Amino acid sequence: MVRSSDLIDPSVAAGEDLVVLRPEGLYCPAGNFYIDPWRPVDRAIVTHAHADHARRGHGHYLAHTASRDVLRTRLGEISLQELAYGESIDHFGVRVSLHPAGHVLGSAQVRLEHRGRVWVAAGDYFVSGTRHDPGDSNATCTPFEPVPCHCFITESTFGLPVYRWAPQRDVFAAINHWWSENAAAGRCSLLLGYSFGKAQRLLAGVDAGIGPIVVHAAVDALNRAYRAAGVALPPTKLADQVNDKSTFRGALVVAPPAVQQSGWSRRLGETSEAFASGCMQLRGARRRRNVDRGFVLSDHADWSGLQRAIAGTGAGRVIVTHGYEDVMVRWLREQGLEAGSFVTEYGDDHEQVVEAQAPGAAGAGQVGP
Repeated sequence: MVRSSDLIDPSVAAGEDLVVLRPEGLYCPAGNFYIDPWRPVDRAIVTHAHADHARRGHGHYLAHTASRDVLRTRLGEISLQELAYGESIDHFGVRVSLHPAGHVLGSAQVRLEHRGRVWVAAGDYFVSGTRHDPGDSNATCTPFEPVPCHCFITESTFGLPVYRWAPQRDVFAAINHWWSENAAAGRCSLLLGYSFGKAQRLLAGVDAGIGPIVVHAAVDALNRAYRAAGVALPPTKLADQVNDKSTFRGALVVAPPAVQQSGWSRRLGETSEAFASGCMQLRGARRRRNVDRGFVLSDHADWSGLQRAIAGTGAGRVIVTHGYEDVMVRWLREQGLEAGSFVTEYGDDHEQVVEAQAPGAAGAGQVGP
């Protein structure tokens, strides 16, 4: 990331925060770089390749090695420096390293060390709120690891007490039961989930012995990146290449939400639709999605998981970003911690735009089977 022409910002003071909020995004003054910026900058550390955290237009990118193929699939050719988990570099005296976040392939927490101070920007992360079930983690990426620090920057996507995830083995048992019932009745099971991360987690968790598995083109493109990284996924067929429509009867079709009620999905024949997301915890969200089933499966930490992750860092100061910031800040202060928030531009809206523009999605100009 360092170039000979770069100069350290002379305004950096010894006691200044390691990360501050600027119009472009989260900025490290001592290192003169950004973390997941939402406006074009010269140097950006990217925690993961979801569209709200990895944007086009930056001069130089730094991300975990496993993010390479997904980032280039989504952003095209970029100037990318890669780091493995635990590997560190020195940038203007700031020691930078990446650590597992458990969210999606290559997702990372960013650890910054400067003059004895340690800050961690977690990006998005998943950690189970169930302490006694270490197997309750995302099988498609490296599990979250707490990183000791003085200040922890955390998300709060599901930072309300109502959000408490069931063990994922129970969720997958419910998905398999739904699929089996549909297969017995000769129906197609259309399971909606974001093409990057959620789709692969669903594929890795279902029982492939129930029937054929078919995927949307947007999912298939990301599957290739996951398989290249060594993630085990079951065999799948590309929907656009299925010529015999009877294949869909009894099949599980995994596709992005953008295909719902589109010409693409209507070609599947008689179909039961389901949506997999943490937002399915709320009945109102299920009604708005207009699906037959809602499966509560999130790649973000729930209320208990957020608490567990924060406690694991030992941080005395916590900065809360996207989600239910006010609720989380209030709870943290009640625990005796110094807490505040950053107003950021992260959220699912950007991912939905990517899904809608993906080849084969509704309105993208290419129709599936």
